[in-house]
Amino acid sequence: MRALTLRAPAKVNLGLRITGRRDDGYHTIDSLFAPLDLADQLTIEVEKGRGSSIRLTLSGEAAAGLPAGDDNLVSRAARAFLDRSQRTVGVKIALDKQIPAGAGLGGGSSDAGSVLRGLAQLLPEALAPGELAELALGLGADVPFFLDPRPSRVRGIGERIEPLAGVPALSLLLVHPGISIATAGVYAAWDQREAALTRKPPRPTMPPAFGPGLEASALQGLLENDLEPPAVRLCPPIAQLEEQIASLGALAVGMSGSGATVFGVFEDRNGAEEALARSHFAAGVWKRVATTEPSA
Repeated sequence: MRALTLRAPAKVNLGLRITGRRDDGYHTIDSLFAPLDLADQLTIEVEKGRGSSIRLTLSGEAAAGLPAGDDNLVSRAARAFLDRSQRTVGVKIALDKQIPAGAGLGGGSSDAGSVLRGLAQLLPEALAPGELAELALGLGADVPFFLDPRPSRVRGIGERIEPLAGVPALSLLLVHPGISIATAGVYAAWDQREAALTRKPPRPTMPPAFGPGLEASALQGLLENDLEPPAVRLCPPIAQLEEQIASLGALAVGMSGSGATVFGVFEDRNGAEEALARSHFAAGVWKRVATTEPSA
């Protein structure tokens, strides 16, 4: 038996633009993905001679209500790896879940990506890097990023990943209203909004300020997320939480992914911690201070 323990970090989107829609219905994006020190933890064990089986156990404060069977993206990632590599082994995965599900923080995608890279380490030469990337994209648009999570510009449907130099650590106050909204529903609302307007050329790509030398104080106005208006229509508390975070002294405020987590950028971690201590969010709201991982 071989075992490996991995961190599966959350991410935030420091701005997200919709640049088009493909004929197959998938939307193309342009975004800066930044991994966080907030993370799930997975312990993966591989045992030969037990047939091809997958067993998942869940724990942690964000595990409530999540399926532990074949419907879980973690189990699907492990099954996809075994089927593609034609390996007959038993896989046991213990997932300590800390990232809330359906929050726009990439928790499920990160878990799946971590399973793929963990199995690739435990079963070397089972799959080529290109095969692993193909499997990741088949599981979800955000999963390829989590094969090697570091600050990156992500384009296409999530498969075009360009690591960025010079992105510093940013101190964030993360707040989730306790209401999950489906990504597909937010994109559908975006399409309805666009259908009511005159079609325009694709929006410009991310601002050059997201490149080397990014400073927290320069973020104001650069965190535009095209999915925020439709997400707010589906979940009005998003806008209310952003106003509350701004009133606490955030340098900039944004929404991550398709929501519903919003975040404020503060000068340093102490400032974020003090803002959290002064906050008066409604009952049921999830909140956490976190730091983005800087470029290596």
